Parts: sequence; C-alpha cells; structure tokens
Amino acid sequence: MRAKRRIWITAALATSAVAGVLVFEGVTGNSSVDADAKSGPAKADVHATALKVDGDGTSATLGKRDTKPFSMLGITWTDPAAKVTGAVEVRTKSAANGNWTSWLPLETDIDGRTETGRSGVRGSTEPRWVGPSNGVEVRINAGGKVSAKLPAGLRLDTVDPGRSGTLNADPAAFAADIPAADPSADPSDPAATEPPAPNDSTEPPAEVIPSDPASPSPSDTATVEPTPPVSPSPSAPASSSPAATLPPAPPSTVPKPPITSRAGWGADESMSPEAPEYTDTIKAVFVHHTAGTNNYSCADSAAIVRSVYAYHVKSNGWKDIGYNFLVDKCGTIFEGRKGGVDRPVFGAHTYGFNRQTAGISVIGTYTDSAAPSAVTTSVARIAAWKLGQYKGNPAGSTMLTAGATGSNLAGTKFTAGTQYSFKQISGHRDGFATECPGTKLYGQLPAIRSLAAGPVTGLAIKSVTGAGLSGTTYYTKSTVTVGWSATTPSAFISKYELLVDGKSVATTPGTATSAKATLAVGSHQVQVRATHQSGKVTTSAAATVVADQTAPTFTTKPNLALRTGTVNTTAVPVTLKWKATDAASLKEVRLTAPLAKTYGPTTTSASHTAKSGVATSWAMTAYDQAGNTAAASVSGTPVIVQESSATKTGTWTTKSSSSYLGGKSYSSSSKSASLSWTFTGRSVALVASRAATSGQVYVYVDGVKVSTTDLKSSTTKYRDALWTKSWSSSAKHTVKIVVVATSGRPTVTTDGIVYLK
Repeated sequence: MRAKRRIWITAALATSAVAGVLVFEGVTGNSSVDADAKSGPAKADVHATALKVDGDGTSATLGKRDTKPFSMLGITWTDPAAKVTGAVEVRTKSAANGNWTSWLPLETDIDGRTETGRSGVRGSTEPRWVGPSNGVEVRINAGGKVSAKLPAGLRLDTVDPGRSGTLNADPAAFAADIPAADPSADPSDPAATEPPAPNDSTEPPAEVIPSDPASPSPSDTATVEPTPPVSPSPSAPASSSPAATLPPAPPSTVPKPPITSRAGWGADESMSPEAPEYTDTIKAVFVHHTAGTNNYSCADSAAIVRSVYAYHVKSNGWKDIGYNFLVDKCGTIFEGRKGGVDRPVFGAHTYGFNRQTAGISVIGTYTDSAAPSAVTTSVARIAAWKLGQYKGNPAGSTMLTAGATGSNLAGTKFTAGTQYSFKQISGHRDGFATECPGTKLYGQLPAIRSLAAGPVTGLAIKSVTGAGLSGTTYYTKSTVTVGWSATTPSAFISKYELLVDGKSVATTPGTATSAKATLAVGSHQVQVRATHQSGKVTTSAAATVVADQTAPTFTTKPNLALRTGTVNTTAVPVTLKWKATDAASLKEVRLTAPLAKTYGPTTTSASHTAKSGVATSWAMTAYDQAGNTAAASVSGTPVIVQESSATKTGTWTTKSSSSYLGGKSYSSSSKSASLSWTFTGRSVALVASRAATSGQVYVYVDGVKVSTTDLKSSTTKYRDALWTKSWSSSAKHTVKIVVVATSGRPTVTTDGIVYLK
C-alpha cells in the first residue's frame, strides 16, 4: 500500500495578491531523468572558526594557521541583514604542495535575508572555491570609516565537500512513481480542502529581522559549530495536514536538457530533511554567478555544488541550496534545491522575488570574463525549458510581485506587495542591488534570451557538393549535397529542411549540417529552413542551382602548328589551339596526353614542344560546371629537314658545330643564292643561326614571295625557328629562301626547316 503524502498551502508574505506556496512532505517530483544516481551521497564537513575583531570594530582577522582539509570557504555573521562595507580577503595553503595563495577577495554584495524567518539564518559573503587546502588566513577591513562597524558574530566557515562516486551526467532512465490521490480521503471534510493559516516564514520584508542566536566568542582561536538546519517557524502548518498528491508536472513546449540530479552530484539529503516548497508557476528565471574562481576543473564541479549546498545549509542556515539549478563552465547542468527539476520549486536566490521564479547560477565569476558558449547554451536551454512549462516567452517580459521592500543595482525601488515588470530571463541585479551575475554575463543575457526564444540565427548555405560554382550560380547534372551552418547551437534546433523552389525535399535533425537533393533539368532556387525548438522558423538566402545534362562542345577542334623558338630533336616548338563552349557554363579544358595540363574556360591556345620524327596524339577533354564532358584530339609529327636536303643555287659554305642541327649548317653571303625544300605537311618553320652580323633572306612559298626575314639578333642564337607558316590541312608545299646580301651584313646561316605532318 502506498504511503500517504502531505500537502499544505502557505499564503504569500507581504501581500494577499501574491500567489501561494505549496509545501509537500515526502515528495520530490521527478528529480531528474538525466543523471546517473550511482554515486552515493557525500558527507560534507563544515568547520566554523570565530574571527578576532579589533577594539573599534572596524577590522577583523584570523591568524595564519593550519586547518582540517577544505576546498571552499566563506565568512558569515549573525545578522543576515547586516553588510560588510569594506574588503574581505583570505589566503589559503594548498594541500597538494603547501604553497600559499595571494590574498583572494570574497564577494560581499549578497543579501542574507533570502530565507529570513528561519531561526539561525546568517549573513555571509559568497563562498569561494579554493581547491583542496589545509591552511588559511583572513583579514577584514570595514573601509576606514568610523561609522563602518563590522557585523557581530564574524566567523570563517570552511567546507570539505566529501568524496562521492564518479559523476555521470549522461542521460539515465528514471520515472517518478507518483500515486493517485488517497481514495480514502473524504472530499467533504473541510480539513481536506481548506488551507491553513498564512505562514510568514518564507520571505519577510527587508525591515523584518529575526532574533539571532548568541554570537560566537571573538577569540582568534575559538571554533564554533556551524548553524544546523532548523525547522520552519511555528506558524508553519502542522505535520498532521491532510494528505494530497503532487499534481503532474506540466509538459514544456521545448525539449528538456540533460540535468545531473542531486543523487548524481552526491547530495547528502539528511543535511536538509525539510519538505520542498512549491509555488504555483514559474514566470521568470534569474541568472546568477556563484562568484569565486573560474580556474576550476569541471571534474570538480560536483564537489563545488556539494560545497555550495553545505555552505547554504550549514553556514547560512538555509533549508537547502538556494539555487534551483547550477551550471558549470563546461555547460553541465546540476539540479539545485530539491523538489523536482520539473516542478515550480520555491528557491532562495533573489531576495524579494523568489516566488514564481527559478534561479540558475553559473559556477564562477563573470564580472571581467564572458561566460563560454557552453554556459550560455545551457543557461538558455534550462531557462527555455522551465518557462516553456508555463507558456512563458524567454524573450518576453512578465509582472512579478515584490515580496519585500528594496532596490536593484539600477536604483529601481521595490515596495512589498507591488508588481513590477521583469524580463522573463533576468539577472540577479535586476531584482537586487548586486553585481551578480557579473557585468560580462549580464551583458550576455540578450544573447541567452535570443538562443532560448529563437529563431535560429546565422543560417546560410555554405556548400553545394556535386556542383560547380560559376559566379553565384551552381551547376550540377542532377544530385547535390547541400551543406549549411548556423550560429545558433544545434541543441536549440528541432529540424532542418532542404527546400527546392520552396518545397521541402529532405528533413534532417537539428544536429545535421547537410542533405541531398535530386534536381530536374533546369534552374532551381535552393534554400535551407531551420525550425527552432520554440517553433519559430528561419529560411536561408537562396542559392541558384542549375541542373544541366548537356555536354560541352569543341567549336574549334584541337589543332597543332609550329611556332617560333629554339629547335631540338627532342623539343620542337608547337602551338596547340582549340575552342570549347557550353550551353550553361564551361568550367575548364584539360589536356590529358601527351601530358596533363588544365586550362580555364577562356583559354584557347597553349605552347608546347614535341619530339621530332615521333607521331604524337594531343587529347583534350572539356568540362562544364555540371560535370558533363566532351573529348577531342589531334595528332602530329614534327619533321626536321637538314639544309643539305635542299635544292641550292649560288655559293653556300658548309659550317660545322655541335650547336647546329646535325652538327652542320649552310652559310652564304652571295646575293640571290637560294635553298628550297619541298614537303607535304600543314605547318613549316625556317631554322637558322642568328647573330648581330646576320643578314636577311626573302621567303617564297609555292613560288610566291611571302616575307623578308631578318636573321639579325643582338644575342647569338642557334637552331632558332624565326619564321613559320601554317595551313588548315596537310598539302604539298615548296619553301624557298633567297639571300638578300644586306649591306654591311650579307651573311646568312641556315639549319634547314621543320614541317609538321
């Protein structure tokens, strides 16, 4: 038989208009469906040592000393409404190497009245994580003002977080078994339906200060026990209140992020035995930072959370850890105050505005350093999820009723019982006069709201694989893979859709970065549409993608011609010419034989060399941007014809040198001496030796004078093809040269001709 559970309703403090707070005994709701609860609870150890206050009450110290092991510390005092106006500094000794740190400041701009109304609640600095330590020294100065007295009951609290099993923050299956209402309860019994009298124990106005236990001795060495958890004030309902069932948690409009449960971080539940309290809704989320160092290992995050828990309960005298959630710098989310992460648990995080809100605290200090993206992502996810349970808008505003009189950092005055407008994701400083959550993190709240509320930002197509890009247009045969990116983290994205001409052709998860599409022939507009977890939709700019299956063409087939340059038997200068076009967009033309070269779409010729006497095939392939191809080729054989093979007239002298083709050449200075060669081919070049004293020749082709060619050169050249002529097809031709006998330089020296067959 299931055990009965108790419920009572506590009316809100300071105004009857404020919603009530539900308090459930023995009910925690769905603590977390995400964390592995294998790690057992860790017993945190808190030691309190009174500080020595000087005679005028403006400074206090704790002498340098060895201590029991601890990893977190803070300073507390008797009156939770009191403030330390000066500097609070500590230094600690490392348990690992015995080295002492420099003086470290402790944050003092918090309000200890968050859970005033409980016996033994103390004021305090923010706790600071210092890592495993076994020595400490403290100094406090009220600021040098005569009237700036330090509060009474100053003491140092050091926290050893204890040891727990390995933290596992991955999702773990867990379902809360919440029984139906007790059928034996009589609904006609007024005691079963009427709430008890109002309870003022949750959040009194600022001026209401409870009586405090006696202050500890101001001795420099006195050690006192930290404040234990204390039961609610006598005005709380009696334990015999009628039993009731915790109603189902409302579903959220967005997915729940992974959350490490209290069991997952090793919470010692015996430390805070009181039942959780609930409000009726969550209208806003306040973002905090814990203050202290950012230089911690995320492997220590669970121990830090345990230390904050112990400090809030044993040092501050609160019923439980104040925050509803904590987030470390790696983005791990931890369940804070018990009662169920999916429930509207009444926390202790923002004095005057704990009701109908949730508190998320980032571990570390973010005054001068911005929070990493892992932090902003997790804060946005948990805020969106909690607000989504109650139809909230992370980018919107809401009205909150002040539960106490006070002011915020901007100077806005709050009066208990009066409603004020707040962003639904606000910073602690919006509700109280504190630097929290730090200037940098506070400046990141607009970005956090944008992440949480949507839409997806920075969405753009980054690539179209399987297509060629020309200008701003992509070309493909048919199938493409479209890649994209967005600045919004994938955790906030429900899905992506690939759109072709406005129609969805593929749907992917929010973690995907690409999708495939098969396109019909023609021009298309391709876009990516992203759906934020909020339901808001973003569509990228369109990319034009043309599906083209028509091959390019060679409007001018490849052809070869001899060109000017130095001739060798292994390297005869030739020019390869072509022209390719495409109906859509030509990408390139590749020469694949006798060597590999790639040419741009506007290139139509290239200089090469070929071996004499060797038939060579020049193969080319044209590619369009879509990947369609067309092939063409041309073959040619360069042939060197020596001067000795010519028909000659007049006087010619044979000259010998290794610089000449075949080792010999003809030279003549006789006017009208001639050499003629007959060949069958489509291109011809005259090869000669040249110098500053070289003369001129007339060139005749098939009996017609076509050129007067000057062999003069400022530098000596051998085997130089200096005159060429080509035809569209191969035919029989005769080339004749005639010595001009130029005045002052009549001599010409020829090495013969080269023709292409």
